Amino acid sequence: MITRSLHWRLLAGAAAAILLALCVAWLFMTLLFERHLERRLEDELTRDGLRLIAALSLAPDGTPAIDPVPMDPRLQTPAGGYYWQVSTGTGAARSRSLWDADLPLSTDAPSDDWTLRHAAGPYGESISLVERQVAPDAGGPRVLVQLAQDRAPLAAARDEFGRELALFLGALWLVLSAAAWLQVRLGLRPLRRIRGDLGSLRASATARLPEAHLREIQPLTEAINSLADARERDLELARHRAADLAHGLKTPLSAIAAQSRRAREDGAGQAADGLDRAVAAIRRTIDAELARVRAATIRGARGGDTDVRTVVERLVTVIEHTDRGGQVAFTVDVPAGLRLAVQPGDLSEILGAVLENAARHARRQVLISGRAGPQWTVVAIGDDGPGFAPDRIDEMLARGGRLDESAGTGLGLSIARELVEATGGRLTLAASPLGGASVRFEWGAG
Repeated sequence: MITRSLHWRLLAGAAAAILLALCVAWLFMTLLFERHLERRLEDELTRDGLRLIAALSLAPDGTPAIDPVPMDPRLQTPAGGYYWQVSTGTGAARSRSLWDADLPLSTDAPSDDWTLRHAAGPYGESISLVERQVAPDAGGPRVLVQLAQDRAPLAAARDEFGRELALFLGALWLVLSAAAWLQVRLGLRPLRRIRGDLGSLRASATARLPEAHLREIQPLTEAINSLADARERDLELARHRAADLAHGLKTPLSAIAAQSRRAREDGAGQAADGLDRAVAAIRRTIDAELARVRAATIRGARGGDTDVRTVVERLVTVIEHTDRGGQVAFTVDVPAGLRLAVQPGDLSEILGAVLENAARHARRQVLISGRAGPQWTVVAIGDDGPGFAPDRIDEMLARGGRLDESAGTGLGLSIARELVEATGGRLTLAASPLGGASVRFEWGAG
């Protein structure tokens, strides 16, 4: 929703503020234009009023007369929209455009200057009227000079100007809104960079956001890094506690195993078997938890550049010295120089757990193969043992499944899956070319 997006909230707020400002500007500019037209009209009427005064004369009885009469065509057309009238107490002279109508008289018109007012004029028009009282003869009667013009042309000009101004301001609103959109995008770009940097925090507990170059962003960066520091400390404490707990349980388990042997020696074989099963289950749980701690550590320290063949050959040498490993032939089909972006110790734990399983279940042979492409690496470990039932593979690899219990492959396969996923890879099961099971590790798009 727009209200839940900072980008759209800023843009909507800017667009609304710009629109409000332009509406206010339209109102005031229209009023200023109308005032300008009125001042121009007042100047025009005042100029013609001075000409009337220059042509004004009074008859002996005080009746005013204008000679010569102004010849503006509007003044010669009845209801032409432009009018003049001069009045005294004994009579009045008016323009032909007034015909048989009169301009509204005023009793308080000034004598020292012209004044403008709006009034209801002849023929139902609204007029702008300038007027002034003058005394042509010293001691003679005062004459009220009035000139008026229909306000309809002024209102039409104002309305036309308002429409054109509204179109212009509408286009200006679009331009300014586009500029606001660009400003918002540029202003929020540092936040988008922070969102990208947060991906590294999710991938590694040791990663931190780089120092921000903007004062407004720096407090946010520092707060996120402080939170990451606290998370790393909590994770480290949890790992230590898990490791301490696991190691602390090993001594009691060894004591229980010793008691089981004594019970078996005393003829309590059934009780000893129960103790052995319980001890084995606890050991599997402890080993699994230690593997998860190790996987969390791997996620916090990704990277590396490891020679795969070197690690495989070292593991094979170690396993060959075990009782079961000495009875199996190992074939290493890993190209020299094949490298993987995983720490050597992590790769040893991943492959070692599966190699132990392969040696334990193989009849005579174990094959370790490896290949790589531009963006992927695959390492596979296969044997000639009983293998996996094809209809059980999906169940064995289902999320949350226990591989060590579902297929009898031992804890090694479960540990290997935890560790390989921690390094960004995945584990799949398939049939081996030797006829048994094959465990395939994939990194990248292989």
